[in-house]
Amino acid sequence: MGPGGVGEGRHAHAADGRHAAPGDRLLSRRQRHDEARGRRGRRHAHGYRLRHRLRQPAPGLQLLSTLSMTGLRVGALLALSCVAVRAWGQATGVVYGSASDSSGAPIADVRITTAGAAATSDVAGRFRLPGIPPGRVVLRFARLGYRVTQDTVVVPAGDSVRVDVTLRPSRFALEPVIVTAAKRSQLLDQSATSVALVSDSDLARRALSTVDEAVDKAPGVLFLNGQVNIRGSSGFVEGLGSRVLLLVDGVPANEADRGGIDWDMLPLDEIQRVEVVKGAGSSLYGSAAFGGVINLLTRDVPVGFHGRVRTTAGAYADPPDAAWRFRDYVGGLGGLDVTGSYGTEAIRGSLTLGGRHSDGYREQDKSDQWEGAGKAEWHPAAGTRVTASGSWTSHQYQVSPPWCESGQCDDRGLAFQPFMIGTDDRGASTRSDKGYVATTVERTASAGFAWQARASWVRTHFTDSKPDDWGVANRYGTELRGTLQPGGDSDRVVTVGVEAARADVTSDIFGGHAQYELSAYGEGERRVGSVRLSAGGRVDEIGLVGGALGGQVSPRVGVVWPTRLGTWRGSIGHGFRAPSLAERFVSTVAFGIRVVPDSTLVSETAWAFELGDAVSFGSAARLDAAAFWTDARQLIEPMFFESGGVPYIQFRNVLRARLRGFDLSFVARPLTRRLETSVAYTFLDARDLGTDSVLAFRPRHLLTLAADYSLDPFSLGGDFRYVSRIERIELGLSWADDPRVAARVLDLRAGWRRDPWSARLLVTNALNYIYSLTPGTLEPVRTASVVLTWTY
Repeated sequence: MGPGGVGEGRHAHAADGRHAAPGDRLLSRRQRHDEARGRRGRRHAHGYRLRHRLRQPAPGLQLLSTLSMTGLRVGALLALSCVAVRAWGQATGVVYGSASDSSGAPIADVRITTAGAAATSDVAGRFRLPGIPPGRVVLRFARLGYRVTQDTVVVPAGDSVRVDVTLRPSRFALEPVIVTAAKRSQLLDQSATSVALVSDSDLARRALSTVDEAVDKAPGVLFLNGQVNIRGSSGFVEGLGSRVLLLVDGVPANEADRGGIDWDMLPLDEIQRVEVVKGAGSSLYGSAAFGGVINLLTRDVPVGFHGRVRTTAGAYADPPDAAWRFRDYVGGLGGLDVTGSYGTEAIRGSLTLGGRHSDGYREQDKSDQWEGAGKAEWHPAAGTRVTASGSWTSHQYQVSPPWCESGQCDDRGLAFQPFMIGTDDRGASTRSDKGYVATTVERTASAGFAWQARASWVRTHFTDSKPDDWGVANRYGTELRGTLQPGGDSDRVVTVGVEAARADVTSDIFGGHAQYELSAYGEGERRVGSVRLSAGGRVDEIGLVGGALGGQVSPRVGVVWPTRLGTWRGSIGHGFRAPSLAERFVSTVAFGIRVVPDSTLVSETAWAFELGDAVSFGSAARLDAAAFWTDARQLIEPMFFESGGVPYIQFRNVLRARLRGFDLSFVARPLTRRLETSVAYTFLDARDLGTDSVLAFRPRHLLTLAADYSLDPFSLGGDFRYVSRIERIELGLSWADDPRVAARVLDLRAGWRRDPWSARLLVTNALNYIYSLTPGTLEPVRTASVVLTWTY
């Protein structure tokens, strides 16, 4: 019956046996009921306290024998008030139920709204709306790819009513809500920059184990030995100076010393979805957002008792050639994560503990990891939320250096041994401890104004063995942000904020130094007809403690224009990245060559341009394409030089580069909604303008094909990724002449789900393709793993 049609297959009824309204948990199984709470919200709490004040007098307490008429009136009014408050507290009801598709499969992330209340269905399709006034209410069900459905039910006072709704596919797709591109909530098609999403369903069906694996599946993203690239922004510099900013729920989480990213800081099981903003984001996020922003959004804590146990077990394939084998047993891997949570309407909390072990797929590659993460939420009033979150990870691992060249190990007559290491490198290991703590206060004061304040602390501590190095680094940050929407609509939006941060390091290879950042930013958006125009900028002052300040101004303008040929977007923005403390002050030995500091490094800068278009073909397909151009100056790269005939390595501002190209992603459900296919492609032309050569570690072509078919309770799918041969590398040394080939990697997966259990089988690099993307470093071989999950 159109977008607002009545849902089919709905079943609404009062709770069996007139049970009290559910209190603080979802009814995940039939015949599960829980007692209604005696108080809901602030006014209910007052009634509860009054009820306990009106008790019989204690024995021996003498009462006055007579009361004045005034006293009688007061007493009567108090009694009536108490009864009224108690009656009001018991008058509200609860609407609960489930959402599923026509095959009966549950649908997660369905948004259920009614006057004054809203909820979202969980992975089992269940939802719960407490505190609903009695009487007739209209429920609205909305989900990307499905018809918006409305339903009318009668809510009994002090009781519950169940609504099970079946959603039908829609010709009109709902745009997802994103929070990273503009530092506020907006629809995906309202963003002036390209944004890639990795949803919780993507994470689940791919049976991933680590955060970097999840991000690596986003269109236009490529990892080079742990270093993330968005449209070729970072290249590869051994983990130093990432040109991508990592956020955890909007909190910056890059390392304070190296400026890199610890992908093992947060358990994957804590992540609800990932947003990847492509292109320079310095106009809102400052340094490190030179090439893009990745925001890991963690799960909200639901009401009631909930639990999740996730266990992983797997094995690595042997090298395909017997001459490459380095052990006489099958290498294995395994992990366990346990999550428990409990929440009421006002206070909620969750805790995740886990660990994992891996034998590795090459020589000297074992690792052990222990991790914990927690989150607490307090909702003191409507529109107010206080969140405290944190995580801590201890990772002990063997360091697998570049592979062994001829004569450096038992090479068995080969020019190099890709699975083995040189005898001089045996015994190298690292212990890396890292974590963060953050507190956020969010307040929606009215329909037209909201503000947020946060404080955070990120800490890393590493200890290396062979060589014996160590370092401790801290990053303290705080931010205050406000969003103003005059008139309460989205036609005009203004976002302003201030931010401060301090980073320090104490290390034998980086020395003892501290750096601080002070910034202010603002961005305004206005709709003119059907066109949305935005403009803003950020001012950053960055300097060493006791040193001079260095200022950066990062403006950005954008436009979004819906047309019959799709929603067009365009943006021009300035990006920058301040040198990390490690790049400025590193003093160590790498590859047998002395690395010397350069405290005169200045910030990298760039101008980024983008023009894109997104077209939706109902709910059957979506195409997103964009052309981009980045002109970068003063790029910091490691360079060789000689002094007195002795070779050295030093980080210098040496490059002027141009990165241009286009990327596209296409998602379609051909023939049947049970089949979902996608294509993601990035073409990159990256040039070093100083030498008129190809920029190092930037492959020209990146292609990812994916397909998934589901037939409840089973699913089957796979990914194929092609990475063209990397034409130029830096610091290759003895590995520079080793063969480099294009990567052709096939991943296969299968799944089964029957609540509360699910099982996933994953085979990565199913063809056991042997390849390398960085000098002397072999990429993972075929790995088979099984993931078993129990959810309560």
